[in-house]
Amino acid sequence: MAVVVVAFLMGALLALAAARVAGILGSPARTGEPQPAPREPSPVHDDLAAVVDVLPLGGLLVGPHDEVVKVNTQGTMMGLARGTRVGFPGLLDRVRQVRRTNTEYLGNVIQDRPPGMDGVEFSTRVLPLGRGLVLVMAEDEAATRRVDAVRRDFVANVSHELKTPIGAMGILAETIEAASEDPRQVTHFARRLQRESARLAELVGQIIELSRLQSSDPMLNREVVDVEEIVDEAIGRTREAAEARRINLVRAAVPCARVLGDRWQLIDAVVNLVQNAINYSDDNARVVVAAVQVRDEDDDHVEITVTDNGIGISQEDQERIFERFYRVDYGRSRESGGTGLGLSIVRHIALAHKGSVRVWSRPRRGSTFTLRLPAHQDGVVDGETREE
Repeated sequence: MAVVVVAFLMGALLALAAARVAGILGSPARTGEPQPAPREPSPVHDDLAAVVDVLPLGGLLVGPHDEVVKVNTQGTMMGLARGTRVGFPGLLDRVRQVRRTNTEYLGNVIQDRPPGMDGVEFSTRVLPLGRGLVLVMAEDEAATRRVDAVRRDFVANVSHELKTPIGAMGILAETIEAASEDPRQVTHFARRLQRESARLAELVGQIIELSRLQSSDPMLNREVVDVEEIVDEAIGRTREAAEARRINLVRAAVPCARVLGDRWQLIDAVVNLVQNAINYSDDNARVVVAAVQVRDEDDDHVEITVTDNGIGISQEDQERIFERFYRVDYGRSRESGGTGLGLSIVRHIALAHKGSVRVWSRPRRGSTFTLRLPAHQDGVVDGETREE
């Protein structure tokens, strides 16, 4: 699809350029007629610059004196221009070559970096448009490779994660069929089949949720939400899982603060943090959910914390726990029904709400996850601590 769009825009751009150049040059004068005084080159018309602006790649339009006439947003982010000049020497050399030879260039251009840093390689197409105008279209090869690698990794992980419950369900179905004359065995394996089915449904749901959170507009609904409501709803959803493990789930002080965002996404984020604390705590442990309002010089923020005295997380694992499908303890995660997507979803929800999530942890001492969100209003009244 992107190739079709680029081809269409390129055709439109070249047609516009040809029309503008023809208009600038005019028709040849007839023999014997007086020659008009030479005209100054006309400025590039807005429609020509507009086409550059909507190119899906980095776009740069360079004038006859190497001045930047137009650079689109992607081109600016890629460093194709520095103010009114072409961004780096290698690209400027190609622009001058194309203008001099009036021949298109298709190939890679490297942007040099300071010593110790690798240069950035751009896949470029540089075209002459006449009257000294040169169009540059560029794509960051390294960024494209990174996106492709992430996509392949995600597909591979999803395939692996789906195979496990699907395979287990197939085996359990065969076992139930083989034990059809033993009601106790049928009941036992039917319950296991139900657990695997629920795990599969949760995994698919979280994959869909994560995909939506990575879209251009991840928030479905924006409204003012009470922090107390977020915390209370999250505790209510996880109370049964905590009681099954005899874990003491505590609701500590929560301010009467509000945040702006998607109510259900924010609740899901806290649910995932609490569920993660339950999964990685031993029986009879303690999980505390609290919130505070933090006043900075510029803005007020609300910090929702989930603290446990569980197994803790090593420094090495802390650097990766927000990655998709990453698990500190795969066996414990599978036993508790974890998918490895919960913390990644929390991170994306935080980013969608212009917030952040961080972790403090020590092995065998426990962990504290902090979800930081912009506060919607000033004024905080602390609530009373109570146990659920």
